[in-house]
Amino acid sequence: MKHNNKLQLLALFFLAFFSACTTSENYEAYLFTYFTGNGPGEEAVRFAVSEDGYNYRALNNNQPVLDNDDISSTGGVRDPHILRGADGAFYMVVTDLYVPDMGWKNYAMVLLKSEDLINWQSSVVNIPETFPDEFGDVWRVWAPQTIYDEEVGKYMIYFSMKQDDEPDIIYYAYTNEDFTALEAAPKQLLFSPTNNACIDGDIIKKDWKFYMFHKSESGEPGIKLAISDKLTEGYEYPSVKRVDKETERVEGSGVFKMNNSDEWILMYDVYGLGRYQFTKSADLEHFTVIDEAISMNFHPRHGTVLPITKAELKRLIAKWGKMDDPLVEATADGLKKQNVNIDSEKRTIRFPVKKGVDITSFDPQFETFTGVSVTPTRPQDFSDGAVQYTIEMEGVGKQTYSAVASEDHNPVLDGFYADPDVLYSEKTGKYYIYPTSDGFHNWGGYYFKTFSSENLVDWKDEGIILNLREDVSWADHNAWAPCIIEKKIDSKYKYFFYFCGRQKIGVAVADNPEGPFVDSGEPLINWKPDGVKGGQEIDPDVFTDPKTGKSYLYWGNGYLAGAELNDDMVSLKMNTLKVMTPDNTYREGVYVIYRKGTYYFMWAEDDTRSPNYKVRYATSTTSLGELSIPENNIVIQKDLEKGILATGHNSAIQVPGKDEWYLVYHRFTYPKGKDMGYRAGFNREVCIDKLEFDANGNIIEVKPTLEGIQPVK
Repeated sequence: MKHNNKLQLLALFFLAFFSACTTSENYEAYLFTYFTGNGPGEEAVRFAVSEDGYNYRALNNNQPVLDNDDISSTGGVRDPHILRGADGAFYMVVTDLYVPDMGWKNYAMVLLKSEDLINWQSSVVNIPETFPDEFGDVWRVWAPQTIYDEEVGKYMIYFSMKQDDEPDIIYYAYTNEDFTALEAAPKQLLFSPTNNACIDGDIIKKDWKFYMFHKSESGEPGIKLAISDKLTEGYEYPSVKRVDKETERVEGSGVFKMNNSDEWILMYDVYGLGRYQFTKSADLEHFTVIDEAISMNFHPRHGTVLPITKAELKRLIAKWGKMDDPLVEATADGLKKQNVNIDSEKRTIRFPVKKGVDITSFDPQFETFTGVSVTPTRPQDFSDGAVQYTIEMEGVGKQTYSAVASEDHNPVLDGFYADPDVLYSEKTGKYYIYPTSDGFHNWGGYYFKTFSSENLVDWKDEGIILNLREDVSWADHNAWAPCIIEKKIDSKYKYFFYFCGRQKIGVAVADNPEGPFVDSGEPLINWKPDGVKGGQEIDPDVFTDPKTGKSYLYWGNGYLAGAELNDDMVSLKMNTLKVMTPDNTYREGVYVIYRKGTYYFMWAEDDTRSPNYKVRYATSTTSLGELSIPENNIVIQKDLEKGILATGHNSAIQVPGKDEWYLVYHRFTYPKGKDMGYRAGFNREVCIDKLEFDANGNIIEVKPTLEGIQPVK
């Protein structure tokens, strides 16, 4: 009997060794399994795929691929880890937890096994119920992962548990042959020398050593690395420093080897900022951030990546590919790639091309996943109207799309920016936009840029002009909603830049519109005016009255305040301070212009995360006068038919010497913003459209466009 066991173990060892040596070269794609958040419907297994390990697309429209009612005892699962077994099967383990009902207390994990990545059998393992003597008081069972132990020929699950008030400890246990239960009570796997709480263990074998990455839950935060010659004991730390490349808190380490490469990827969840970070390493000890190379059309939480074959990729796409989200990208250099709109509902494609692109012979250069094709494949003439393209997904279906190419000037800036303030500089004869640097989770940006143009269409990135982390002593994040003014003082031009940092307003000064700007050293406004109870001290606007030459600063979220600036432009005449909130539609983002004897006060209504974010206005006869609200006072609002949403927080510019005006504003990123939920509120784009007035001086409602404006002379 013992002889037979030895033969079985030897066979399993050679099976694992042979499989690793012969199939790794056949891996040509990647499967990313993840969950998306802590809310209802978000704690569920989702799949995404990639063919290069850098660019990932969600399957099943980013919806769950497994039904929680079939696999979970709580209604939610999270932290999925997937493994290719030595026997050719696939093994997945998940935390059994539904945060909306349970908070962070849970007691079980789910074990899943599949022969094809499509059909899964599952079993729930409740630790206190299964091992009441040893772990009856456990109240946290988190982030299980699986590895094959070649020495004993069994699958080992390792995970963290918490008992009473003790720190979280990483344990391990072997599973039974069917992968439905644990053979015996878990044993402690990792012994932290500092007795810190440790969770999210992730073990990778390399060069006959075992590398365990884990999160230090207490003490110094971050991903730590312990190494051992043995799988189940002896883990020691080469350094106590974190190996991740973040300064924020992170969790959910996931390590995988790149196909046909000696390089490894370490990814982790920067959960406090709501983003993922990818790093690369050749030795699993030193890592370099590669975020710029990564793209995903979904927002993952704590997941893992598994290299897969082309056949497995095709099988996954045939099962969970969707024609309403075809796995297709247009990649031509002449495109504004962020704004390509493949609309499966309307079966249309819009190719926004950059200025100068020849649309009489344009090839969008489609890139598709294995099993997906697009025809025709040659350059097409878009000058006479729409071109027909057919997208086909094997095992799913095909659709024909009507495609147009258009030289869209909106957005005017490449990338994510918001809250634009526009300036015409007499010194340089150029226009400048000073925006919030967007795309940071929960508006966590920390620097300001400026962009220059001679015609309001072609914009040059002039780089960072103020970095809160380096240039400002009183704030290091939430760099929002700046404004600027050019003043001639003692025959020299000066530029006064008012900005938000940590919900306070500061001012920095420069000799040129491109900077460098020097902060005054302290906030200008970090207090509320008398009588104001709520809101935030943000969103400044600076305005010089052409009738008097006096300059004013306006600000406020939830309220509108204004005051005259002293001659130094870095302090207020407090005796002029006035609260002048127009009505209950006022939210934030005031902007003031003067035209033909009338002062126009514009502001944003609603929340920047809302598709209904819009601009209204009132008028006055003085810079701090009583506000009069026209019957129809909409300046700009969403256009559902065009898919343009959340048009708000504007500025405006007059072409020098002309009664010609333009509105500069932001919107949700197009077209993806409509499906991003609240995250669209910090993934915004800057646009410009014509601002016009009727014969009575009323603002004519601006219709937001994709095309934008023509170059201004």
